[in-house]
Amino acid sequence: MTLKSRFPFLRQDVAASLVVFLVALPLCVGVAVASGVPAELGLVTGIVGGIVTGLLPGSSLQVSGPAAGMTVLVYEAVSTYGVAALGVIVLMAGLLQLAMGFLGIGRWFRAISVSVVEGMLCGIGLVIVAGQLYAAAGLEAPETGLGKIAGLPGAFADAVGSSEALISLAIGAGTVAVIVLWKRLPAKARTVPGALAAVVLATLASLVGELPVATVEVEGLLGAIQLPGAGAIGELADPAIWGTVLAFALIASAESLFSAAAVDRLHTGPRTRYNKEMIAQGAGNTVCGLLGALPMTAVIVRSSANVEAGARTKASRVLHGVWLLLFAAALPSTLALIPLPALAGVLVHAGWKLIPFRQVGLLWRGHRGEALILVVTAVSIVAMNMLEGVLIGLALAVVKTAWEASHLKTEVIDKGAGPIQVHLSGNATFLRLPKILDSLEALPQDRPIEVYLSGLHHLDHACRSALESWAEQHSASGTAPVRVTSDEPVKAAAP
Repeated sequence: MTLKSRFPFLRQDVAASLVVFLVALPLCVGVAVASGVPAELGLVTGIVGGIVTGLLPGSSLQVSGPAAGMTVLVYEAVSTYGVAALGVIVLMAGLLQLAMGFLGIGRWFRAISVSVVEGMLCGIGLVIVAGQLYAAAGLEAPETGLGKIAGLPGAFADAVGSSEALISLAIGAGTVAVIVLWKRLPAKARTVPGALAAVVLATLASLVGELPVATVEVEGLLGAIQLPGAGAIGELADPAIWGTVLAFALIASAESLFSAAAVDRLHTGPRTRYNKEMIAQGAGNTVCGLLGALPMTAVIVRSSANVEAGARTKASRVLHGVWLLLFAAALPSTLALIPLPALAGVLVHAGWKLIPFRQVGLLWRGHRGEALILVVTAVSIVAMNMLEGVLIGLALAVVKTAWEASHLKTEVIDKGAGPIQVHLSGNATFLRLPKILDSLEALPQDRPIEVYLSGLHHLDHACRSALESWAEQHSASGTAPVRVTSDEPVKAAAP
């Protein structure tokens, strides 16, 4: 059996893997630096995402690695518990993902409101953009999301008064400009991803001009890896850390499975098997946790680049992990040449793309309730934190669904003579009980009343009890008691 017959798409997959590697390299480093951990740990997560998760079944063409969408949550965890505890948090999150995958919960993530996910990404994007603007100017960012946004005018004033800050800010702005304008170049030039080209040009500019800007600190691949120790494992005794574990698992899973659904729309190959993809993500995060690295998710930017580059099988994503490993082993010192404001520029662009401007406009025109959920989720994440913001968004989505599911129509027919007829149709739940009672209590007490429930799809216990109580108490003495029935009213015969 020849190599070509065994791997018929090897040429396409190798070419795609190189493109994905070039897209992933600056993002792996940038996400790590923005998360407050050594740059090498971003590469470790990219390697595991490619080789470990890439080999497992689930989604054949989507690519996993460190994601900008997890940056805010990881930074909060590192600030609270320290870098040493990060591995334990990621390890437990990975095990939780494995359990959810084996229990068949993966497919249920598709039931999460898209507005909540878009709101989550919007909130993350706002915090990333605000925080990385400080990094681009070489300034220290406030800890809270609101503090980052509120402090931008003051930070800009500080930057204007410092030549070093202005130089640093110029490199960051130039990086964003290159990424944006790169898409307008001829197709041959665009074979090199814009983010990588921007970082390379910024690095060359800082070296040639000997510019006074901070660069990436390098510890070496083995030096950056921290296996979970007894002290880090002891952090699990703190109940608060389990909220972070749950947030890691749920948010990483939701982002990965929504990415899988998006990638499936980009190609005609095998569809994603959601529970198996959850297991693959859990296995990858378990390994990342054991190595003390960043959490991974499937990343739509790399995945779409993989599809657009012509990938046909999972070999492309596995090979992209191999190229990351070779780079980390052979050329780690080159990371020390990269200016931090250039990475900040990469993340400002990535964060900006997370903000769904177009979706908000479309939702507002057609589904204002969904638009409200999106905005409230985003604002809650900025004002509080990732986990609380997402929980608030989910709670709003559940309330909205319950409210819509309890749609009820009350029709009163009074022909002037005979009993008053009240027809209830739809879903009578406790959420609509005040409306039902208001309508019924407004009816005259000295007339016979017939209440027909035949049009109801659902009548919960609270509504049934309230109806029975109202029927017993409503009629005045000497008036026929209220009649409540599930039968259709008898129609008068035609003359």
